[in-house]
Amino acid sequence: MGGSIFRLVLLLNVVLVQLAFAAPLANDDEWEYFDCGPSTKSLPKHSSRTSSKVAVSSVSTRRPDTSSYSLSATSRLTSLSSSAVQTASSTVKPQTSGSIISSLETSGKSSVQPFPTSMVSASTTLSLINTASTSLPQPNMTTTASTMSVNNIFVAFATGPPPSQVSQRSDHPVERSMIAPQTKKLQTNKFYANFFLGSQASATFTHPYSVAWAKGSGILKSYGLAISHIERSQVAFGPGDPVQYLINPIGIQSITLSASELNITTQLTMDSLDAFSANVNLLPRVGAPPAITFPLVQGMGFVTAVYSGSTPRVESSISFTKITYLGRVASGSTYKYQAKLADGTSWNVYVTTSQSGYPVNSFTLTGVRVLQGAPGFQGFIQVAKVPLSGSTDAETVYDGAAGAYPVAATISGSVSGTAGTYELAWTKQGVANRTLLMFALPHHVQSLASGTVTDIKLQTTTKGIATGIVGDSWTLTEPNLPIDIGFAPWSPTHGSVDKVSAAATRLINQAGESELSQDMGAQSNLNSMYYSGKALAKFAAIIYAVHDVADNATLAISGLEKLKTAFNVFIRNEQILPLVYESSWGGAVSSGTYQTGDSGLDFGNTYYNDHHFHYGYFVYAAAVIGYLDPSWLDAGSNKAWVNMLVRDYSNSVTDDTYFPFSRSFDWYHGHSWAKGLFESGDGKDEESSSEDTLSTYAIKMWGRTINDKSLEARGNLMLAIQARSLHNYFLYTSDNTIQPANFIGNKVSGILFENKIDHVTYFGANPEYVHGIHMIPAGFPFSAYVRTQKFVTEEWNAFFSDGRADVDGGWRGILYGNLATIDPAASYAFFSNPDFDPAYLDGGASLTWYLTYSAALGGSPEYSIKRSEPDVGDMGMGQFEAR
Repeated sequence: MGGSIFRLVLLLNVVLVQLAFAAPLANDDEWEYFDCGPSTKSLPKHSSRTSSKVAVSSVSTRRPDTSSYSLSATSRLTSLSSSAVQTASSTVKPQTSGSIISSLETSGKSSVQPFPTSMVSASTTLSLINTASTSLPQPNMTTTASTMSVNNIFVAFATGPPPSQVSQRSDHPVERSMIAPQTKKLQTNKFYANFFLGSQASATFTHPYSVAWAKGSGILKSYGLAISHIERSQVAFGPGDPVQYLINPIGIQSITLSASELNITTQLTMDSLDAFSANVNLLPRVGAPPAITFPLVQGMGFVTAVYSGSTPRVESSISFTKITYLGRVASGSTYKYQAKLADGTSWNVYVTTSQSGYPVNSFTLTGVRVLQGAPGFQGFIQVAKVPLSGSTDAETVYDGAAGAYPVAATISGSVSGTAGTYELAWTKQGVANRTLLMFALPHHVQSLASGTVTDIKLQTTTKGIATGIVGDSWTLTEPNLPIDIGFAPWSPTHGSVDKVSAAATRLINQAGESELSQDMGAQSNLNSMYYSGKALAKFAAIIYAVHDVADNATLAISGLEKLKTAFNVFIRNEQILPLVYESSWGGAVSSGTYQTGDSGLDFGNTYYNDHHFHYGYFVYAAAVIGYLDPSWLDAGSNKAWVNMLVRDYSNSVTDDTYFPFSRSFDWYHGHSWAKGLFESGDGKDEESSSEDTLSTYAIKMWGRTINDKSLEARGNLMLAIQARSLHNYFLYTSDNTIQPANFIGNKVSGILFENKIDHVTYFGANPEYVHGIHMIPAGFPFSAYVRTQKFVTEEWNAFFSDGRADVDGGWRGILYGNLATIDPAASYAFFSNPDFDPAYLDGGASLTWYLTYSAALGGSPEYSIKRSEPDVGDMGMGQFEAR
């Protein structure tokens, strides 16, 4: 399998095709220029796979178009009659080339494995509580439910400042100088971040389009906003079968919306940063009012440019071959042009103005690459690509929706019974009586309950085909929420199982006593919130298993006291690298980078990388502690400190004055993004889908522990959305039709970016790494809900059967823990072997839990299931079908 090649230290041989025309978005030694014509070929194998920076364009000024061309007889800026045609031809080959980032951009990313490779073992003595003189705490709740009823899942679960022991500061290493002041706390991990980071010239992916500040790059040297849409035939595929990666070219400036006033002095600023949207402003010079404002919204049907008295230019680096003026669209003040490009694609251009006397019918070709409007334009221009094939009503739908555009979005949600519903609604501007056209991703279409589905379909970069939906809001439903998943092992066949055989109980107690004797403080008080959280969560799972499954309250509570002591180090904020609340962006971050200047310390935590991964482990551990000892919740600032972490990565409201709404989880994409305040040529990314779902599962269980029904219900709905999204985009069964057929044989994505999928990890390309990162923590209660039996079977057979799971170190335990989903007997036999080697346990895993999970799913002798709640149906298979 090609994935076994250590691709992290490999670099693609540079493919130079039409280099003279490629957009210089990066240094030639780090990027590749790639012909994006009618078809593509697999690229050669990498020779190095890492890059610590994103190189940027260094072009300084716009230059005139000096290519040899001819234009049809059309007077410049004269009035055109309906159906008037302007044509252009050129002797210069059109610029159809883009560039691909063939290396992994490692800024803020660590190349170390996702768990400690060595840990402190049984170096302390576990003193059992004297039950004769001590009253043991008792849980006051059940860990699962069968139904829920919550009308609003987006309500505040906590308010006010972070606990006082978390110091505050107003500065952050990443400045926010290009962002206008706003009341809402700023987003750090959203799709538009490239516009305020680094060069400000890396692409933003709204799906199906990508947009980027041209910033003087390309053949036009424009300073407008460049728009690109990539067809599947233009994608670069890596070597192998299945291919190792798919990469969409960037830098193809199909259409650029600009103004004559923009040049080398242009400044890009942003305002109104929200979870689903932001405004990008292009100023002719520092301090000037914007010449153009671009309201960017995920899934927007048109790219819209709002002009404020400037001179509009519609440009194309590919070059125009034909411009047809089609006159007024229906009634109103919207007028239509259709542009034919030299690559054979067609784009509709809509001009809307209420400005009396503006000559909307005078946009004129002034060269093969520029369509010029009259000066002083007050209004907006919208562009949309016409599908290459398959659509019979694209023109009608585009014409009907043109004139209106979204500027923001809101989300609402509820849970009833075992089903959840959420609604995306957009704030609209422009022509009031026009209904919005928005693009839905495949997981939206599968769960869509309202909105008119059209036959407009455009390829996205990494999320399959986007489908045009007409409607100012969508309602989406998830019918099979994981409400009956609690702390106990869970399977779609048996539900939650909290009792195992006598033989398994003995082994669980033996392992638990040994592992609870380990030095919890030494294992958890590390210089990494990620590693620390994994250790605390490991011990929490052990304690739960001993208490509820093995019925050994004395041992469990004895261990619980040690865990509370270890956890209290963090609540007091006395760990090696304490947290600090910084108000510039609004979040609880590691103080490590402030102390060292190292932006990559603790996987980039200070720069908001991976917060859901890091803090999810703490929240899970706290949920277990609070379940077993409810009095702990009201002691000191315990509850407030944990709520701070949840507010940081998964806040439920938009008006929190300390934390942004839903920093990590993207409600449009249906999963989280891990990359924080680092510029990235391929956009945001996510490496571990399973730790993403852990962070959501932790929210669900924390909500249950503190009796916050809204928080618990939100966690349930998010888990269902994640399961559907991951099934489409990250975890591939043989019937997956979303990702390319030559890629799904990989079974998992590896790292999924907004613009590429790379079957690798940041720390290596071994199969156990690439697949295992989508398993950890293996065998948790949510695992079989997301990683279905069909998927796990196919993945195991493709990569780990016939002894291929017998790898070194903790990865072997992860693989066999995952195996319990489909073969609990084999998994249990592995972990219950008297000669089991503890080296097969990673720093976040325990023998106690693996025995518990595999035994509960049916692996132990004398097996007899005792379920903790009634079955609500097979939620592990078939829950992702379209309805």
